[in-house]
Amino acid sequence: MSQRYSPKEETRPPQIIYALYLAGLVTANITLLIGVIVAYVYRKEAAPWLQAHYRYLIRTFWIGCLYFIVTFTLSLMLVGTLLWPLLVMWLGVRCIIGWVAVRKGEPPARPGSWLW
Repeated sequence: MSQRYSPKEETRPPQIIYALYLAGLVTANITLLIGVIVAYVYRKEAAPWLQAHYRYLIRTFWIGCLYFIVTFTLSLMLVGTLLWPLLVMWLGVRCIIGWVAVRKGEPPARPGSWLW
């Protein structure tokens, strides 16, 4: 993909949201909730390639909620305890891939993906 020019003011919100998502790993997911609210607010006025990032961020939140519910439910049966590290790794990889794409001025490679 070709590099795209984007002022720092445009790319700052998605970078902050990716950071909030990563911080959610140590703040009991409170910053994840803040991040998804900010993503919903900024997605309308964004450039098309940044709208793909906001879509990616919003999908990350909702897919993560689904994965969390499944993992929690399976943990009650002791089967899901092994899935918690995978859930943390999934969120971390997804956020880092998105953040790197924002820094390059590109949309996320696969914004509709359930993995990364």
